[in-house]
Amino acid sequence: MSGWMAWRGHAWLGLAARLYLGGVFLLACAHKILHPEVFAVDVATYQFLPLWAVNLFAITLAWVELAAGLLLVLGVRSRAAALLVALMMLAFLAALGSALSRGLELSCGCFASQGAAEDPISWRTVVRDLAWLALALYAMWLDRAPLGLERWLNHRRPRS
Repeated sequence: MSGWMAWRGHAWLGLAARLYLGGVFLLACAHKILHPEVFAVDVATYQFLPLWAVNLFAITLAWVELAAGLLLVLGVRSRAAALLVALMMLAFLAALGSALSRGLELSCGCFASQGAAEDPISWRTVVRDLAWLALALYAMWLDRAPLGLERWLNHRRPRS
């Protein structure tokens, strides 16, 4: 392979992608953790999950977002965290696409929201989520030696 096909990413670009994406997920989880009841209503309005699963999903997702965001920002198990983010983005895109194709008018539920009027879903939301998916895939596939805490700790260990 030659040219761009042989390119394997760059550590500083990976760091920027991870910091940005980790920051997004840390921001997104804050309101969900503090106000799970509001997020549960957002989840329910997508009509994507059975009602019995809504509360469990709303509570669990917020903490998974926190863990993934922290791991990305700190550079600890960042490729695994990027995979987790990519899987979440695929699920979010499926829910968004379903809601938009059914003509539902609702809040994204991504960040602090008070209803559809303040954070409405649209095809722009899909494009934004696709960009975040691309960043997660970059961090997962091309950030092979991520800059961060894990790399620093591995370099400080005495070699035997």
